[in-house]
Amino acid sequence: MEYAAAKSSLCRQCGRYFPPFAPKSGLKLRAKEEPPVPQSPSILQKFEDLWKRQRTSVIECFECKRKQQVCGTATSTICPACSAHIDLRDYKISSGFSRTIRTCGNVHLTAKGDLSSSSVICRAALIEGKLRGDLHCVGTATINYAGKIPGRISAAHIIVERKADVHCFRRVRAGSIEIKGKMSGEIVAQTMVTICKKGSLEGTVAAKAFSVEKGGIFSGHLIIGQADLTQGELLPEQKPAGASKAEHAVTVAASQLLPAT
Repeated sequence: MEYAAAKSSLCRQCGRYFPPFAPKSGLKLRAKEEPPVPQSPSILQKFEDLWKRQRTSVIECFECKRKQQVCGTATSTICPACSAHIDLRDYKISSGFSRTIRTCGNVHLTAKGDLSSSSVICRAALIEGKLRGDLHCVGTATINYAGKIPGRISAAHIIVERKADVHCFRRVRAGSIEIKGKMSGEIVAQTMVTICKKGSLEGTVAAKAFSVEKGGIFSGHLIIGQADLTQGELLPEQKPAGASKAEHAVTVAASQLLPAT
C-alpha cells in the first residue's frame, strides 16, 4: 500500500523503482520534440557555391573604356585606370522609375514597369513594359512589348519576340536584329536583319544583309550593303571617266531609293 501522491515506489523484492499507478487507458504521452539536426551540404552544393564565388566576368569602364575582370558576386567596383565607380547590379523594374541607370548588369522592365529615365546603359535588357527613354545594351536587348517606344534603342543584338507589336519613333541601331513579332520604324544594322516566320517589319532598313523567311512580311525601303544611310538619302554617285551625259542621267536615276513591298 503506497501513498496516493507518490510518483514512484521501491520494489521490496528486486529493489527497483516503479510508478505505483498505471497510466489511464487512452492517455497519450507527449514525446519531447528534439530539434532537427542540421544537415551538412553535399559535395555538389559545395562545388556550386565555390563555382559561384569563383565565377568572373569581364567588364568595360564607362569613362576610359578599359576592360577588367571582376568577381561574379560583386555589386560594384572601381576602375584601376581612372578610379571611376562602376555599378554591377541587376535592376528589375516593376513600377514607375525615373532615375538614370548605368550598370554592367542586366535590366528587366516588367509588364507593370514604367521606365521614364532619360538614359539606360546596361549589359543586357528585357523590355516588357513602357520604355520612354534611350536604351543602350552592350549585349542583347529583348523586346516583348506591344506599344510605342519614343526613345532610341541601340544594342549588339536585338530580338523582337512573337507577342511583340512595337512601333519605334526614333532610329534603332544594332549589330543584328531578329524579328519574330511585329515591328515598325527605321532600322540601321551593321550585319544582318532577319524576319522570321510570322514576323512583320514595316519601315526603312539599312543593313549589310537582309533575310526574310517563308511566312515573314516586309514593307518599306531597303538599302543593302551600307548601314550608314538614312531615309531619303541617295546611294553614292560614281561617275566613270569619259561618261556621257546620257549615261550620267541613267546612273543618277538608278541610284535613287526604290520602295520594296
